[in-house]
Amino acid sequence: MTQFDMTSARKAMIDSQLRTSGVNDEFVLARMNAVAREEFVPESAKAVAYMDRAIPLGEGRYLSSPLVHGKMLAEAAPKSDDRVLVVENGSSYLAELIRPLVAEVDTIAADKAAGKGSPRKTYSLILVDGAIEEVPAGLAKRLDENGRIVTGVVARGVTRLATGRKVAGSVALQPQAEIGIPVLHQFDKPKGWSF
Repeated sequence: MTQFDMTSARKAMIDSQLRTSGVNDEFVLARMNAVAREEFVPESAKAVAYMDRAIPLGEGRYLSSPLVHGKMLAEAAPKSDDRVLVVENGSSYLAELIRPLVAEVDTIAADKAAGKGSPRKTYSLILVDGAIEEVPAGLAKRLDENGRIVTGVVARGVTRLATGRKVAGSVALQPQAEIGIPVLHQFDKPKGWSF
């Protein structure tokens, strides 16, 4: 596709996917117009970078649909003094969307975020670019007290956007809208016995 075609595809994404689904925050639309999704997918997927579905990146990783990223950014309501950690799912797209809106952005791979390591620093906002079954203790420790988290959650095969806050050392998630979000299996709960 030519640059003109990509610009048209980006405008169509905003007008027919985001606006029609209630994502109308000007800062979200401006960022999604400014960041070229086609730069975050393999060459073979550039022509479909603006479709309304997740794009496989290989090795079980995905670029979430534009609507997922638009809703995540709107729910995050980033502030200029936020220190943000983005848990990646194979692309740096979400980090690039939020970078100029906040004071600092760090990224971490999903497998490292799901581990039990001790955090070196904490953040006022964590964005998880995928759906998880639970927030592991190691990731919760990376969130400041009263810090915010925006993620996808998966329960019984259904994914929803969720927001949360850390209060008294605990992170509680509140599911929002049902939406198709790629699942990060690194965050699956251990399977136990059931009768």
